[in-house]
Amino acid sequence: MPVVPAVSPLNPAESEVSDVREIVLDAGHTQLSALLTQPRDTPPRAVVVALHGGGMRAGYFHGEAHPSLSLLTLGARLGFTVLAVDRPGYGLSAAALPQGEDLAEQADTLHAALGDFTAEHSTGAGLFLVAHSYGGKVALATAARDAEAGGRLLGLDVSGISHRCAIDVRALGGFHGRRTTRLHWGPLQLYPPGTFRLAERLVTAMPVREEAEAVRRPDSFAAFAARVRVPVRFTYAEFERWWLHDEATLKEMAGLLAASRVVVDHLPRAGHNISLGWAARAYHLRALAFLEECLTDRNHGRRGA
Repeated sequence: MPVVPAVSPLNPAESEVSDVREIVLDAGHTQLSALLTQPRDTPPRAVVVALHGGGMRAGYFHGEAHPSLSLLTLGARLGFTVLAVDRPGYGLSAAALPQGEDLAEQADTLHAALGDFTAEHSTGAGLFLVAHSYGGKVALATAARDAEAGGRLLGLDVSGISHRCAIDVRALGGFHGRRTTRLHWGPLQLYPPGTFRLAERLVTAMPVREEAEAVRRPDSFAAFAARVRVPVRFTYAEFERWWLHDEATLKEMAGLLAASRVVVDHLPRAGHNISLGWAARAYHLRALAFLEECLTDRNHGRRGA
């Protein structure tokens, strides 16, 4: 029988589920669905924008298998608005964009959608991106675009991606299927009971254009990294198997992000899908701690490096 990790029970105040609601963002040529939670009775200190990976939905950041997993509820309790977006080609926009969009197009669409959000909602000190896997590429592309548009991002926190694949995706026949299960999840005991049943509603087909670009251009990281001007933190799970994260790879990544302050972290007892596992709370707390650092940088007039 798998050993279930001990997780401290949440105190009564934390066990109350914050209000998480569905909203729609207008991106001009399409609409994006999203999940939103906001701090109660106080303006937000900043907005955390969460971007899911390929073949997932925004609910990845609101894991329902255990109350400790949700970035949305945790962020709101710590004074932040959290906006988890269904990226272009997912959720509401799947019908309008059945083939999806490439990285540059997704960055443009997300930029427009966030413009719609900020026009109607208080954003505090600004926007901070938390992104997983392929969503990390979109986050980098968005940060590059943001820098060219004047800059409203505080920083990025990215998990589950580097600029070098650890496996040949073409040999696997794609990113999803029986042969890739261990790559996505790692040891099953890393996840609370009920995770895989509940995850069925989150898992969806990866849009054709997105998957084709990921297979054709696994090194697209470099195309956007040089233009990023805000601090970036990367997290690698103990059982990360999709992406290389050895010392040489990480050194080269930092070189590609020459205009940014780069932080690298490693998370024990976690698989690629960090935010759905027992380690989710530790990861989310570390991500929000990095946001606190970015707020300090902003307050002292520092950006990027």
